[in-house]
Amino acid sequence: MTFQFASRMQRVGPSAIRELLRLGADPEVTSFGGGYPDATLFPTDVLSRLFRDVLEARGATALQYTVSNGIAPLRAQIAERARRDGIACDADQVLILNGGQQGLDLVAKMMLDPGDVVITEDPTFLGALVAFDPYEPHYRAVRMDAEGMDTDDLLRVLQAGPRAKFIYTVPDFQNPTGVTMSLRRRRRLLELAREFDLLVLEDTPYRALRFEGEAPPTLKSLDEDGRVIHLGSFSKLLAPGLRLGWAIADDVLIQRLGLLKLAADTQCGTLAMEVVSRFLDEYDLDAHVDRIRRTYRRKRDVMLRTIETRFPPQVAFTRPQGGMFTWLTFPAGFDAARFMAGTMLPRAKVAYVPGESFFPVAGRPNHARISYSTQDEDTIVRGMTTLGELLTEVLG
Repeated sequence: MTFQFASRMQRVGPSAIRELLRLGADPEVTSFGGGYPDATLFPTDVLSRLFRDVLEARGATALQYTVSNGIAPLRAQIAERARRDGIACDADQVLILNGGQQGLDLVAKMMLDPGDVVITEDPTFLGALVAFDPYEPHYRAVRMDAEGMDTDDLLRVLQAGPRAKFIYTVPDFQNPTGVTMSLRRRRRLLELAREFDLLVLEDTPYRALRFEGEAPPTLKSLDEDGRVIHLGSFSKLLAPGLRLGWAIADDVLIQRLGLLKLAADTQCGTLAMEVVSRFLDEYDLDAHVDRIRRTYRRKRDVMLRTIETRFPPQVAFTRPQGGMFTWLTFPAGFDAARFMAGTMLPRAKVAYVPGESFFPVAGRPNHARISYSTQDEDTIVRGMTTLGELLTEVLG
């Protein structure tokens, strides 16, 4: 038969990155591509015990349907942790999500008509573009520098008069660049959002993974008129397979997101919510996250030190203060995707994520995102040394 797909399906398809990484499906390939946590840091023993205890003590409840916005104890715990981070909220302003990714989809569904504009950083998180694309927006991209989104350039974009609905940003250890937005830029972004009456979607999956320096306040904690939707996730703190994240927003926004959540999947898994709530009650999440931070800091230091000593000087890289990524910038004219497919994979079996698809408007092929979170330190040294040798061979 002939399938009459909706027009939005023209924007939905396998990405160039997925096709390139398919070439690296060989188990012998060392990948620095995926934004995966280090699986050796998952609290497997504790979670195993909690799943068993919850099923034995509350099996009938934990395996049953529950309220669509998430179980009350977990929402209260997330609200309490948010208040410690300066966000004024209560449990009723928290919506439990099927991972932070669902928040991106629900906000797009709530706000976007075909042809509306989303303002993003340039480059931006590819998963956000994947979530927004089915709703057929146009993008306006704001350049990045060492302080994050350039708010002077944001003003230029806004004055050009797009029919923008919201600004999307990853202000802490941005994916893909690893850059953190400065406090002055955060304040200015909110001033401009107020002046042009825009929603701000703040995505913070890496915020707790700070290795050094003082954390600037969240955009939501600086929000004076209820225009910021704050997204967070347990994926980088506990385990992504739990598929639990959250949105924090003022009442009107959270109620509408909750209605869309109900329509999308009814609720998150009751069992997983019960287990995470018990974890927060009985264990020290901050101590667990501190272990993750120490591990990732060592890996970051090893990666940056190896890049600094082994890469040709024409290759620039960011120095993140936390998170999971560094961002490589190659000389103009260099194609990172072609180099990976034609040189790195066949000759060294090393993979990264080519950077072109992270740019929402005009792709730039001379970039790559590299993650230091998944591989051990010896593998990082070997992989980055090999990458540096081959880059030197090509670039001179």
